[in-house]
Amino acid sequence: MLNDTGNGGVSRGDCTLVIPAYNEEQRIQSLLLDLSGFSGDLIFVCDGTDATPAVIGAFAQAHPSLAIRCLTYPTRLGKGGGVVAGMRAATTRYVGYMDADGSTSLAEMERLFDRLAAADGVIGSRWLPDSVLPVRQGFRRRVESRLFNLLVRMLFGLGYCDTQCGAKAFRREALDKVLPAIRSTGFEFDVELLWRLRQRGCRVEEVPITWENRDESKVATTDAKKMLLGMVRLRFG
Repeated sequence: MLNDTGNGGVSRGDCTLVIPAYNEEQRIQSLLLDLSGFSGDLIFVCDGTDATPAVIGAFAQAHPSLAIRCLTYPTRLGKGGGVVAGMRAATTRYVGYMDADGSTSLAEMERLFDRLAAADGVIGSRWLPDSVLPVRQGFRRRVESRLFNLLVRMLFGLGYCDTQCGAKAFRREALDKVLPAIRSTGFEFDVELLWRLRQRGCRVEEVPITWENRDESKVATTDAKKMLLGMVRLRFG
């Protein structure tokens, strides 16, 4: 973990972690074990067709001291739709979200939460100089990431180096200002969230993160096209 103690920290009991879990049956058990030391709320959002909810339910039953909720939906919500559903269900003062692949550790998410003592939002970045990437993405994915970031800067004027890292945390009052206006349900959701927060005058910090690529992205070619079209519609529609 990076040597960063934040700005005084926040109570873990005031924190909720949202994890969108679409067809994660094969690796959700490992993530559950990694998160078993978290004393805040855990909200999993399942909108797939496999046994992910059953695995989470069995783990929750075996660990009654953990505050685990599993929201299930019969139809696909999309990455953004899943995160929004979890955020709306959260009742704590601080709400963060992370990917189900475990690329970001619990320790790193807690470090982001701690920085909310002095910011409206904190996002992890894989592209800042002090970021630690023990296992990087493949070359193609890194090139795509840089081209995507350039497009985000051109369309939305967002100066962040990495809008798509699946490690973010926010104050509840900041989210309440923008969630009603969110329209994106796909992978472009992160961009819309940060854009609308900036429009409302919220202060969102970007910080280096320790991030380990566990698997290639689930973003298929069709998803990438939808994401680009969604951003254009969002910006000009």
